[in-house]
Amino acid sequence: MGNTRVLITGATGFTGGHLCERLAGQGYAVRALVRNGRSRAELERWGVEIAPGDLRDPESLRAATRDVDVVYHIGALFRPENVSHREMWQTNVDGTRALLEAALAAGVRRFVHCSTVGVHGDIRTPPATEDAPYAPGDRYQESKTEGERVVVRYMRDAKMPIVVFRPGGIYGPRDLRFLKLFRAIKSGRFVMLGSGRVAYQMIYVDDLVAAIQQCGELEQAAGNVYILTGPEPVTLNRLVEVIAGVLGVPRPRWHFPVAPVYVAGALCEALCKPFGIEPPLYRRRVDFFRKTRSFDISKARRHLGFAPSVDLETGIRRTAEWYRANHYL
Repeated sequence: MGNTRVLITGATGFTGGHLCERLAGQGYAVRALVRNGRSRAELERWGVEIAPGDLRDPESLRAATRDVDVVYHIGALFRPENVSHREMWQTNVDGTRALLEAALAAGVRRFVHCSTVGVHGDIRTPPATEDAPYAPGDRYQESKTEGERVVVRYMRDAKMPIVVFRPGGIYGPRDLRFLKLFRAIKSGRFVMLGSGRVAYQMIYVDDLVAAIQQCGELEQAAGNVYILTGPEPVTLNRLVEVIAGVLGVPRPRWHFPVAPVYVAGALCEALCKPFGIEPPLYRRRVDFFRKTRSFDISKARRHLGFAPSVDLETGIRRTAEWYRANHYL
């Protein structure tokens, strides 16, 4: 472990941060690619070496990958509303290509790439396997799909041992993406759009980072793509019910048709974006209530021994406890 040096991109983010903490705690020599202006205190407390840089700066990537054994590429530009499609493409596609080139030149022994189950879009014939077709539904998913295509081409050309994983909806302590949902349910303001019967498959962050580590270490993982998410999907109705139970509030019962809200989102985008105004509603946010996300994780079970151990209620409770402890709820 102490002789294995890893580079982690996205280390100041949710998943990358948990991966840094796990590997540093096990005695690995962990280096993190960190952009200027990002908080480094937590990483430094874990004993992580900071490599200043940016996925859009090839020179910084060459320095960051020097003497590295394994690269865990977790970093991405994730759906910020105030950046252009071009900027997202530069990070998620061109930046991934530049990191691959730097890793190849540095003689890296393995490259682990974080994609997303979003590359499959709305699952028409659930549960989806790794062989399901690409069907990205928004600009972020399009950029991640093309970034994955770049990685897969390197994998097929056998330029270096590569593993791709596609995580489902990731949650747990330090995540803020689900905070709005928790707050709306706690305040009694939550309204379900549509029937609430669409499937959603989540994975607790500790289960995910354990599997990511396996992607970087198991010999049989190289050259493969894996879907990494929870053992089974739940309906949105069930997810909301569990959150309400953990928070000790009544289960929301209000439903509203999803179609009018989706149309309103399209209108908001059309009216606001030309003037540089952030729309109050986006279609992709409405997609949470419309699109089925149900996946088959049997390949990861066979190859990696992947066995998610944190059930939904336990994971939601731990997440809520962290929100409360940090004064978010």
